[in-house]
Amino acid sequence: MKKFFLPFITLALIYSCGQEETSKEGLTLLKGGKYSGGTLRINEVEFFRNLYPLNVTDLISYNIANQIYEGLVKPSQTDLSIRPALAESWSKNEDATVWTFKIREGAKFHDDECFDGGDGRKVTANDFKWSFDNLCAASPHNQMYSLTFENRVKGAVEYYQSTKDKKPLEGGVSGVKVLDDYTLEITLNYPFAGFPNILASMPGTYLFPKEAYEKYGEVGMRTKAVGTGPFMLKTVKESEAVILEKNPNYWGKDADGNSLPYLHGIRISFIKDKKQEFLEFKKGDLDMVFGIPTENIKDILTGLKSAQENKPFQLQIIPAMGLFYLGYLHPAPPFNDTRVCLAFNYAIEREKIVNYVLQGDGIPAEYGVVPPAPTFINMGYDTSLIKGYKFNPNLAKQLLAQAGYPNGKNFPQITLQIYSGGGDRNALIAQSVQSMLNENLNLNINIETLPLAQHYDKIEAGNARFWLARWIADYPEPETFLTIFYSGHIPPSLSDRSYVNATRFKNAKYDSLFTLAIKEVSEKKRMELYRQADQIAVDESAIMPLYYVEHYRLLQNNVQNFDANGMEHRDMSVVYLAPEEETVTTQPQP
Repeated sequence: MKKFFLPFITLALIYSCGQEETSKEGLTLLKGGKYSGGTLRINEVEFFRNLYPLNVTDLISYNIANQIYEGLVKPSQTDLSIRPALAESWSKNEDATVWTFKIREGAKFHDDECFDGGDGRKVTANDFKWSFDNLCAASPHNQMYSLTFENRVKGAVEYYQSTKDKKPLEGGVSGVKVLDDYTLEITLNYPFAGFPNILASMPGTYLFPKEAYEKYGEVGMRTKAVGTGPFMLKTVKESEAVILEKNPNYWGKDADGNSLPYLHGIRISFIKDKKQEFLEFKKGDLDMVFGIPTENIKDILTGLKSAQENKPFQLQIIPAMGLFYLGYLHPAPPFNDTRVCLAFNYAIEREKIVNYVLQGDGIPAEYGVVPPAPTFINMGYDTSLIKGYKFNPNLAKQLLAQAGYPNGKNFPQITLQIYSGGGDRNALIAQSVQSMLNENLNLNINIETLPLAQHYDKIEAGNARFWLARWIADYPEPETFLTIFYSGHIPPSLSDRSYVNATRFKNAKYDSLFTLAIKEVSEKKRMELYRQADQIAVDESAIMPLYYVEHYRLLQNNVQNFDANGMEHRDMSVVYLAPEEETVTTQPQP
């Protein structure tokens, strides 16, 4: 299966550095040849779930919240390297257990009625102290604690328990200290050189003001977002649109001294049908499409390759840090028997799903849980050493018979739960899996389609037994995939919500390897421990991996500075629109 990346070079007409000119589209030329002004129009096929930073658990909510909020540091949109955000600099001690951050002076919260007079105030280290204490407080709306500070930051576990007991410890989290108004110190329980990756990418570490929390509450902050980021939340029309507007007080500037962001606004629509979304893009009513309808992929690629010049739009293809999989609820029958889970895995022909159902959009998941993304490979994570699942229907039948269901006899009725959105893709995947389980194991599986929010609500509540899901890396480290099988994330009761380890998979050897890995300073040793844990997840059939994700994006030719990366992290502060008459695209043939 041939894969290729089509880079585009956009050439803009550059004026003299000191000159400002306005185009017919209302765009103003800036120093360095960039433009300010205009509204970027994008679409999501499902409405966001929540913009409260501690309850941002899906990619759509993340893509919106990421423009409104900031943390101490942030990932580069180009290569995911760590860049300054509200911390202008930082340092660590020799063993990477004590981290010191210098807070940027002059950064302000968005203007909002939660402040006296409605004017956003300046950020200090005390705001981070309050926010990080809040991150470590027990709440049904806090889904980020276990992914960020739990067990990592000194005093986090003790403070969490004290808030759970309704007796918060005085002084908050002991490992988070304010040294002065603009200096914050964080002490970890163990050496962890990758700590900035957590701070850069996890929504739970975003800063928001205590005033907004007290005025709107955790529930109200689903749509009342007050941050420090380049854009402010202007309008939320449920299931229709979200409009962001430029933050006029944003601290950011580019290398030429131009104020960021360049865009005056972002409009996010919520057209659920991918075909309709693609038609709106072709008409010029959308500036970007993330993910191409399966049935259009070959035509789009053929059309772009045949056009020598004047490409109708830009195409970006990049291997992603993402995995589509089917999850099992391990404590519930029949998936409490590993042999059943393994039988399902060996009964599925992943290459056929990718080649015929997805039209080549993806890579068959025939290794482990961690995708073979270039970033992980460069870190020394050798995916090829992991023995994954090869299609083996005979072995699948043997395993099912050993579990007590020869030729599918007496197997309980199972429903595969999927979510709407993404065009027909999810339904086609589910139907393919349904057909293969029937053909190879003589099982009749039902399919149920739910809206995205309801889908994940049922999964997290333990009310789904077999489901379709995707996991996109939260930060560029294999841990972000392997943490979803760590039993420390499982709540005491099946009736309690389990966001991270939704399958409730539990294996003592896996836990031991995972715990050793996250504490290992040597990257080489850490990658080897992660690989061993990944192999156990495969051997014990923690999930049914289907395919590793590749990101396809379409951009109108006038959209500039919108680099693609394996996490689909979007920094809209650096994106700009160029006048149509000054946009020329060239493209080398693959």
